[in-house]
Amino acid sequence: MNDTNDMAGTTDDPFLAHRGLLFTVAYEMLGSAADAEDVVQETWLRWADVDRSTVHSPRAYLVRIVTRQALNRLRSVARRREEYIGEWLPEPVLTSPDVAEDVELAESVSMAMLTVLETLGPVERAVFVLREVFETPYPEIAEAIGKSPAAVRQIAHRAREHVDARRPRMRVDRDEQRSVVETFLAAVATGDVQALVEVLAPDVVVIADGGGVVTASRRPITGGQLVAGLLSRAATLPDYAASTIWLNGMPGARIDVGGMPAAVSVVVEDGRITRIYAVRNPHKLGWLERAADLSR
Repeated sequence: MNDTNDMAGTTDDPFLAHRGLLFTVAYEMLGSAADAEDVVQETWLRWADVDRSTVHSPRAYLVRIVTRQALNRLRSVARRREEYIGEWLPEPVLTSPDVAEDVELAESVSMAMLTVLETLGPVERAVFVLREVFETPYPEIAEAIGKSPAAVRQIAHRAREHVDARRPRMRVDRDEQRSVVETFLAAVATGDVQALVEVLAPDVVVIADGGGVVTASRRPITGGQLVAGLLSRAATLPDYAASTIWLNGMPGARIDVGGMPAAVSVVVEDGRITRIYAVRNPHKLGWLERAADLSR
């Protein structure tokens, strides 16, 4: 893949100025960093052919292009996800601590939110992301998805209700999240079942994504005692290593076993972990080595 700076040719090109925004829009719509990157490249190709003198608002124009391309990609990958082996989770991305400074952005790219967005239809997802995360005016959204502003308002209302009914109830600051993750990793490292029981909610749910490529439970695992018992043996596995990293805008963890990494995100409520997302599919872990450029 060519570097975008080489393709654009100038550092003052609006595409470069808004590239982080375009990637973030595509990523939140698709839940896949690889697909989002492809969509951004497709957007650049279309932007390169545009007569810039006819574009009044480059930002709005580029967002419109990336939205349309992401919608096309969403429809094309629908069957692939239906045939996916085991649980499908969004593709995790390494992020800088700066992303967490924008609380709303960090929440919108969290694994918890991205899994909720997966339950929306493509158009509902596009409308929700553009309106709720990026505060895009209804007329601009309407033009991007080919519907009337009135229809967009109705779609936005339905999508907001749907998401509100499923998103985590409590907003946790990053320091508390980091503390809980560190406590969790320390308990895993020592195999301390009681410490794990204390940091896990009684009804904690673990969702793992191996994609049929590596070993992972193909169904969610529920219950603090059961999960604690399973995790207490993790550190005894070959070449175990774990560290806290910034993952999707919040403190998460990278856990390596047998030379294979996993990205682990957690949801914290009332000081305890209520949900664990563990992505082990190696095809989804390409963004663990470089921080994604996310912005609004």
